[in-house]
Amino acid sequence: MAPLFTGLRLSFGRSAAVDAAAASGLTATGGVISDYNSGPAVYRAHVFTSTGSFTVTAPGTFGDTVDYLVVAGGGGGGDGGAGGGGAGGLRSTVTNTGGGGTLETAQPVSPGAYTVTIGAGGANGNSGFQGSSSSIALSTPVSTTGGGGGRHSGTPYINGGSGGGGAYNGSGGTGTANEGYPGGAGDPPGPNYVGGGGGGAGQIGVNAPTSTGGAGLQVAIAGPAPATTGVGALNPGPGQYQWFAGGGGGCGRTSGTSSGGVGGGGGANAVSTGTPGTYSTGGGGGGGGGGGPSPAGGNGGSGIVVVRYQIASLTATAKATGGLISFFSGKTIHTFTGSGTFANPTALNGGSPNPLSVEYILVGGGGGGGSTYHGGGGGAGGYRTGPTTVPSASSYTVIVGSGGASQTAPNEVGNSGTFSQFGPAIFVGSGGGGGSNAIQNGIPGVASPAGSDGGSGGGGGGAPGPAGTAGPYGNSGGGGFGGAPGYGAGGGGGAGGVGTAGGPTTGGNGGPGTQAPPTFRNPATFYDPANQWYFAGGGGGTVFGQPDPNSGDGGAGGGGWGYSGPGNWPAPNGISIHGMQSTGGGGGASERTGAPNPGGSGGSGIVIIAYPS
Repeated sequence: MAPLFTGLRLSFGRSAAVDAAAASGLTATGGVISDYNSGPAVYRAHVFTSTGSFTVTAPGTFGDTVDYLVVAGGGGGGDGGAGGGGAGGLRSTVTNTGGGGTLETAQPVSPGAYTVTIGAGGANGNSGFQGSSSSIALSTPVSTTGGGGGRHSGTPYINGGSGGGGAYNGSGGTGTANEGYPGGAGDPPGPNYVGGGGGGAGQIGVNAPTSTGGAGLQVAIAGPAPATTGVGALNPGPGQYQWFAGGGGGCGRTSGTSSGGVGGGGGANAVSTGTPGTYSTGGGGGGGGGGGPSPAGGNGGSGIVVVRYQIASLTATAKATGGLISFFSGKTIHTFTGSGTFANPTALNGGSPNPLSVEYILVGGGGGGGSTYHGGGGGAGGYRTGPTTVPSASSYTVIVGSGGASQTAPNEVGNSGTFSQFGPAIFVGSGGGGGSNAIQNGIPGVASPAGSDGGSGGGGGGAPGPAGTAGPYGNSGGGGFGGAPGYGAGGGGGAGGVGTAGGPTTGGNGGPGTQAPPTFRNPATFYDPANQWYFAGGGGGTVFGQPDPNSGDGGAGGGGWGYSGPGNWPAPNGISIHGMQSTGGGGGASERTGAPNPGGSGGSGIVIIAYPS
């Protein structure tokens, strides 16, 4: 049993969250929780990478105010030699706000539910799409503006939280006051037509021809600044995480490269696809060149919301470092929503060798849904759980898979996700993308480099198309119907069941996910808020010419809903077409509603590790 600490008898300067607190601070639920000390104070942070609710059930003895970080989704990069996407707006009570603003004011809370909305990253495009806003409905609501999309071919600039990079003959977009900086300007017309860098929360996007994305800001709200929390983006200089809202780089049509701004901004390369902004950072997507076979820009990174408050006396000590650390039912839990390192140092285990017997959950990234038209739902990321032993004085690499990016071009299959990893030998693959009208087949679950460990298959397109087959850590998608009147497409497979087939007037539902083992069911933490502790649900398929409720539902565990219209994309009424971040949910598919509509992106994966406190 770990030694008991009380009051302010803390181990200062330690690089990870080290202690759990008794329930004398606020009692609240929502997001993924992290307990840590910073100087004489002990904090609990609630980290939201997908939409949910911060719910306070009782006041505490350390006051009733909360700090927050709110970052919107980043803008998408432009295509074919264009500007980088602007970062999502950033507001914080811990670090000065984006665009050179001052600190926000901590806000009081009382028992009740406070809605948290996480903005999606903007899709790439001939001119990139703007990201979506993020918000938390505190007593005075806090909202941030989605990043501006990168510009192409002289089209007008677009403003945002931070402005998108300008086209080759235009200015960059402006930022929003106290949220972000403007984008950089492009070159005058010339042989290479270079776009500017997207603006970041900490810096203006760089003008062409350098075109680097503007830097973001570090906001150490989810843990101490040096800690390997895996939250936000890594700044390789100091080797620290919790950097947010970097702008995307811009590039020319035929030559040139540029870097994204630190804080999740995607890089640009004239002969390849622009790099997406990092999910859960609000980073802007990198611009795409015209000198190669894939001139598309990168999608913007999704946003994030973090709420923290001071808690009470210490009752347990972590034996390892890495990730977001919390304590539940006699267990210490390390949760990685982004890649990092899990270490078992001798110094935290009484100075003597002490292998850790751990239980783990690995979820790969979900596949994206098929795009306009007759799109099938994306398959969920692979889901794997079990026990293992981490030797003393060892450091294990943790990789959290990203979700498959949405497709904006008509008749495209969804992109597949990427794998997750824990240490040298434990891998799990990702979900396959959903099919479409032109390429009917749903994509099979994709294995990691370690071999046969793929996740769930994508749903077949409604042309008709067969479903994607499953790997050993998932299930198959549903097949497409392929007949009038609706050409219903199949839902993506989930970790807990197959996706259902499309029908003449209905899209197939995404397969259900799987509920985490009891060890991980902390009632203060939610991943898919409507389905507690579920992961890896499949995305829903579409149906043509039918009311939108006839589209397929997303599977429990973060699956996105199919979207058939009518109306403007993205789907209305708070229904998300994207797979939820940190669940491995498959993206919902899209149908034509008068214009090409992107399929939903797959949700990023997650890695969770638990051991006796």
